[in-house]
Amino acid sequence: MQTTNSSAPDFSGLWIPLVTPFEGDNIDHAALKGLVVHYRASGIAGLVVCGSTGEAAALSDEEQIDVLQAVMAEAPGLPVVMGVSGYHLGKTAERIKTLGALGISGTLLPAPSYIRPSQAGLIEWFTALADASAVPLILYDIPYRTGSTLELSTLLTLASHPRICAIKDCGGDPAKTRALIADRRLQVLAGEDANIFSTVSQGGHGAIAAAAHVHTERFVRVLALLKAGEIAQASALWAPLLPLIDGLFSEPNPGPLKALLARQGLLQNGLRSPMTPASAALVERLLRLDEGVA
Repeated sequence: MQTTNSSAPDFSGLWIPLVTPFEGDNIDHAALKGLVVHYRASGIAGLVVCGSTGEAAALSDEEQIDVLQAVMAEAPGLPVVMGVSGYHLGKTAERIKTLGALGISGTLLPAPSYIRPSQAGLIEWFTALADASAVPLILYDIPYRTGSTLELSTLLTLASHPRICAIKDCGGDPAKTRALIADRRLQVLAGEDANIFSTVSQGGHGAIAAAAHVHTERFVRVLALLKAGEIAQASALWAPLLPLIDGLFSEPNPGPLKALLARQGLLQNGLRSPMTPASAALVERLLRLDEGVA
């Protein structure tokens, strides 16, 4: 069995993949600042900026940098990871080099979308980008967005790279998750919110969880109890969250999440096309579920 390098960066704990608030068609900087202030003292490990929950695909490169710098300015000392996606290797490598000079703690990197390369091609892709990076990489295994499945053998090969340190696990394969946890070279972070309890209770290191925008301290407490082996107490706190998690992902993310955050006064309920607001019926359901988390 391999062991985690003790000098490697620590991505354990709860990370929030921050939404990007809008005012009309513009980034709402006041709301963005407010979100960071709201979450920075909640016990989270850090923030992920410009992931899928942050609607990064709808932001220009300049807007993404703007969001990143605004977040970092409001959260000194709190680790910030930047999402990076693309399908042109040279351009993506240059993007990673640019971001690495801005003081981020790491990048969250999926397979190139649309192309659907072989496993050998995926190894080339991630290795080349890790070689180009000055900061650690978190692999983002999310086949239903990229069209590419990262096989276990591929992930174990990539785990040998000194700058590939963790994985956001949305792969949908419990056996692969268990094998990665057992291998111990990558820190395994649950990426499907409903799988947080099972992943961490089996030895996973944490989660990148959109649902943790709400009841954040409760999510933090669940992870702490699981780490301490207090399974029964963790389960009692976790069970009421599951219906809310289900509701938040019953329509495309982050529509439902933004609707709930808007009702809480944290931002305006704005999204960029082709994302659309959550249905009125779902919003009312979410409000009831949110109230039911006692």
